[in-house]
Amino acid sequence: MTRWRTTLVTMAVTAGMAGGVGSAAAAPVEAESAQRGGLSRFHDQRLDWAKCDTEALDAAGAQCADVTVPLDYERPRGRTITVAISRLKAADPAKRRGIMLSNPGGPGNPGLDQLLLVRPAMSAEVTAQYDLIGMDPRGIGRSSPVDCGWSTGFALRAAGPDRKSFDQNHAAQAGLAEQCAAKEGDRIRHFTTRNTARDLDLVREVLGERKISYFSWSYGTYLGAVYTQMFPQRTDRFVLDSAIDPARYGPSLLADTGKVNEAALDRWAEWTARRDGEHHLGTTAKQVRAAVEGLIAGSAKQPIRIGGHTVDAKLLPVLYFILLDRPDRYGPTAAATRNLLEAAAGRQVAIDPLVEGSLLALTSGQAAPDADGQTAVTCGDVAYPGNPDKYWNDIQRNRAKEPVYAAMVRNVSPCAFWPKPKEKPTVVTNNRPALIVQATGDTRTPYEHGVNLRKALTGSRLVTLKDVPAHAIFGLYPNKCVEDQVNTYLATGTLPARDVTCQG
Repeated sequence: MTRWRTTLVTMAVTAGMAGGVGSAAAAPVEAESAQRGGLSRFHDQRLDWAKCDTEALDAAGAQCADVTVPLDYERPRGRTITVAISRLKAADPAKRRGIMLSNPGGPGNPGLDQLLLVRPAMSAEVTAQYDLIGMDPRGIGRSSPVDCGWSTGFALRAAGPDRKSFDQNHAAQAGLAEQCAAKEGDRIRHFTTRNTARDLDLVREVLGERKISYFSWSYGTYLGAVYTQMFPQRTDRFVLDSAIDPARYGPSLLADTGKVNEAALDRWAEWTARRDGEHHLGTTAKQVRAAVEGLIAGSAKQPIRIGGHTVDAKLLPVLYFILLDRPDRYGPTAAATRNLLEAAAGRQVAIDPLVEGSLLALTSGQAAPDADGQTAVTCGDVAYPGNPDKYWNDIQRNRAKEPVYAAMVRNVSPCAFWPKPKEKPTVVTNNRPALIVQATGDTRTPYEHGVNLRKALTGSRLVTLKDVPAHAIFGLYPNKCVEDQVNTYLATGTLPARDVTCQG
């Protein structure tokens, strides 16, 4: 899993207007338990463990298998799909405690190999205790993937500068939804977070475990929180890294990132201005920002040709959204901006590999094969407004304070045209223990989301990573304080007595 891919998928979740997700209700735990009677035919399945046929997993000694699950848990005797899982056995069988499942976010990231990224940060005490279980969630990767037949990659786009470009995008997003409905039929309605949580619990049952522990980044924290609500008695030690506020999951989620991404652009502009001798984008942050805003405005009138791609005002904000999620990309982003300006002036320039990969993910269905599944989960979980004026008016209200990102984070998506969700979103409110990790400068799931999840999970604790603009911390962003807190909790089950602040 390449890092640019992880970053994109982790938060390229929705393109919607700010607003609540509407009335939501969690299914009673008793209903989930009663449902188990119809699942008995799945519980005793024997898994055919074999090599994973991926270099990294096979080199690590992992095994993979397919678990058969119902497509529709309300009709467990109906159609089935398979969910692919991987397993790295506990390093010390004598100390084995159980299984730790995981989810890398998205929704839309394959997860078979996620724990290979996380395991190096785990202490020996942790790896001794757990079989580490990766999983491609339903509809993703090897798990009965959704196929909408899209030639494009991810559906995330900016609306452009005016109502004409917004209306063009509106029609394009409607076309994507119609194409997916025609290709997938009613199957598309069953790729949801609640069903993925049920899959997690069925995997637990098939593996013969009473409870699961769990590690996740980004969207995976929402999945984990939903699991704690649906199956509280099956919840053991949960780490929720870079969390989503469950009450904001849906149309509000991406809109919440507009402010923090404008701030990230400002930080990069300040960094770049101090290096004008190298990048020539301006000696002040204001000049650097003006170069970016001018580039976007100009591309609306005359799209830019670079490296075989055509880049316009609908793609450029998304590109900067992808590039500026971590400070270690400041240099490549400055170089890419210089190249884009040169290309806009009609000069031939080489395209940076990071930019090339990001543009391929946005424009090529082959480069982003899981974009369909990502959209299916997002749209299948929450009903989105259908009135285009709601999106357009929200964009216009916020353009002045979010000049680069308002047209993207508040834009219409295929979800506005999706079939009505089969279930309401889950209201998360319980006292299950969990450790939440959140960076104050997170550009994908803003810091306030972690604070609010801490309030929803009253038995949890929050580890704040201060002064760090990063998303997905444990395993990707080295910080001893965070690693010590996570490893202590996973090894002992003991949460800190109070919330903890770590310095970046």
